[in-house]
Amino acid sequence: MYRVSDVMTKQVVYLPAETTLDEAARVMKESDIGDVVVTDGATLAGMLTDRDIVVRAVAERADPASTTIGEIVTREVVMIEQHSTASEAAALMRERNIRRVLVCDNERKLVGVVSLGDLAMQLDPNSALSDISEAAPNA
Repeated sequence: MYRVSDVMTKQVVYLPAETTLDEAARVMKESDIGDVVVTDGATLAGMLTDRDIVVRAVAERADPASTTIGEIVTREVVMIEQHSTASEAAALMRERNIRRVLVCDNERKLVGVVSLGDLAMQLDPNSALSDISEAAPNA
């Protein structure tokens, strides 16, 4: 039985809410990731995905050089404890209709991110989603 800690991505990139969309997109591209954790000072403000940039900004014709990630970030933070099972993470994603969940330790300190693609690669390596996720890390 896989634990979330077995399948999660340990690389977490933090960006301040004042970061512009174009800079956030550049960081995602250079780091080969599809999400960043947004901070507001020392506080966790939420998670921003590449899809958020497209749907909430590009599709609305927001200027990527002047729009900040704080303006479009998903502020609801969904977390799961690292010792939870991969099946529990999948159920949480299904229940909340999300593709990524922040992973914390027992003191609620952020230790990673688990994506639907991470789960697919471990739970069903022969699935189409697993194939796609393997070709595009952190998709």
